[in-house]
Amino acid sequence: MIAPTNPTNLDLVRSIYADWGRGDFSSIAWADADIEYVVVDGPEPGSWRGRAAMGGALEGILDAWEDARIVADGCSELDDERVFVLNHMSGRGKISGLDVSQMQRNGAALLHISDGKVTKYVSYNDRERALLDLASD
Repeated sequence: MIAPTNPTNLDLVRSIYADWGRGDFSSIAWADADIEYVVVDGPEPGSWRGRAAMGGALEGILDAWEDARIVADGCSELDDERVFVLNHMSGRGKISGLDVSQMQRNGAALLHISDGKVTKYVSYNDRERALLDLASD
């Protein structure tokens, strides 16, 4: 099967989560050079700009976990520029040994996409909050 030369936004998001679902967070080729990465809630909320800053923030989050994975439970294209993802994380705490699934971390993300690159990635640890924010948008 030949891959499309101009993948849709949904295809792009699915490819990101396919890598993350395997525990592969090494590629950031999907991110715009000036990406805005926002963590809305959770233990370390914040906002970072640029690939390097986003990579550092992700590394800081994932560093606490062994075999960390972020799996998409479903993706919806909201319009020509936004994709909404319901997701969950799996892994085990490096120090505590806690299985993250015991925390019932069901999150979500809103990805803004332009010209085949993610320009803004908004991450939610609390799926309900994400749905409320989306409804008020």
